[in-house]
Amino acid sequence: MENDLRKNRAWAYGILAFFALISITTYAYNEYYIYLSVYLWFGFIYGMCLQYGRFCFSSAFRDLFAVGVPRMVVGVMMATVLFALVSAFVSATGLSTFHPAPSSIHAVVAGFIFGVGMVFAGGCASGSLYKTGEGNSTALIVILSISITQALFADVAGWTNNLVPESWHQSAVDKGLPNVINAGDGWLDQYLAGYVWNQPVTTFASLMGMEDDSIAGAFVGNVLVGVIIPATILLVIVYLVWSRRGYMRKMMKTKQKTGFKDELAGYWTMLMASNRTAIAGLILGIFAGLQMFVTQGLRVKFGVKNAGTLLERMGHDFGISVNGTVFDPGYWYVTTQEAQWVGWVFNKMGAENMDNIYFGFVNGIPNPAINPADWMSLALIGGAAVMALLNNEFKFKSTTLELATWAMIGGALMGIGSRLGLGCNIGAFFVRVSQGDTSGWLFGLGMIGGAYIGVKFFSWWTDRRMAKEFGDGIFHENIEMKL
Repeated sequence: MENDLRKNRAWAYGILAFFALISITTYAYNEYYIYLSVYLWFGFIYGMCLQYGRFCFSSAFRDLFAVGVPRMVVGVMMATVLFALVSAFVSATGLSTFHPAPSSIHAVVAGFIFGVGMVFAGGCASGSLYKTGEGNSTALIVILSISITQALFADVAGWTNNLVPESWHQSAVDKGLPNVINAGDGWLDQYLAGYVWNQPVTTFASLMGMEDDSIAGAFVGNVLVGVIIPATILLVIVYLVWSRRGYMRKMMKTKQKTGFKDELAGYWTMLMASNRTAIAGLILGIFAGLQMFVTQGLRVKFGVKNAGTLLERMGHDFGISVNGTVFDPGYWYVTTQEAQWVGWVFNKMGAENMDNIYFGFVNGIPNPAINPADWMSLALIGGAAVMALLNNEFKFKSTTLELATWAMIGGALMGIGSRLGLGCNIGAFFVRVSQGDTSGWLFGLGMIGGAYIGVKFFSWWTDRRMAKEFGDGIFHENIEMKL
């Protein structure tokens, strides 16, 4: 046992040294690489936090709807509020890298598809990354499925064009995009340019007539009204529906009558139910906000607005979009860089995939070795591996045909949901909600609904399988005995 612990620590320190070596050697080669190293080290911290707190949006809703355990939902909301507080400070200083997304029913639909997918897959986009770092091969299949689906969906055309409303098509064509971007052909292109881009972009601060970068707009509009109040209401609902009964049952053993103070105590007990999740949420929230501050500071230092300019200065001009940009959000994000991995591979195999909006007009497909967001995701896996090794929780876990099938189906649904919603559980929900973006809560509502349907479906599926395997009579007899 002691030998295993020493071996795990050695591997953990080896991974840490490897990332440190990358940062040092690349910076020595060109100081611009510090921009990529910032993504790397924040990704590393995210990975450690996710693994330490077992922080997964899929687990949050699955645990809540399936067995009534609110621990992870509480952790998610705590991290969101803390991220919002740090981000408000960054916004008030004028150094925020965040841009709100269009808000409409499409965000709800996208969230619903994503929510179903993450339950089917057994992990959300970020959760699958950290579980890959733990040695879980099923999680790796989920990531591959998300990535491949996004890359294919971004360039889908042919018969799918028959499903595009004429209003979308005409609006996309009227946008006057560069000739190299064929916005009039391709379902996703016409959806984006012909529909999504026409939807209102707003925050809670702007709805209240405030500027996002003002103190009042950042702290009152976007944090208090846009995050704290909705999160508190959501957690009160969680307490009343799932947590209160058990707590009050315990209280009634020592008290004849309970009051409002007991309700507050029960609510607080729910919030503090898991120290590890709470600590992970605290650190995630703080560092997710700090990443925006640091990234924007480097942009000011180097006189750029996007990493595409830095890559061009370093002589890496392949895969940069027609606008001279690459995917460079400046904050925690997950799914787009995974799509870029596959898009880059497809392009090297001869696919013409730089004529669509997703890759060719906005995000590009730079070599993964010099893509900032790619460094973040790979380091997230590494950070999760280090934390798992230090806690003696790392273990290679092989998959089964059934698990792999669900992973591919769930990953595909998450990939589609991500592209329809312009982000995943991190980019479309966690980040946007924390910035007071109204579209974040819309995606979240859809995601919660999708997770609920996914849990109910799996409950039905499991009952059906057990009934077939054991026979209806034996199965129901076993259930009655357990009850």
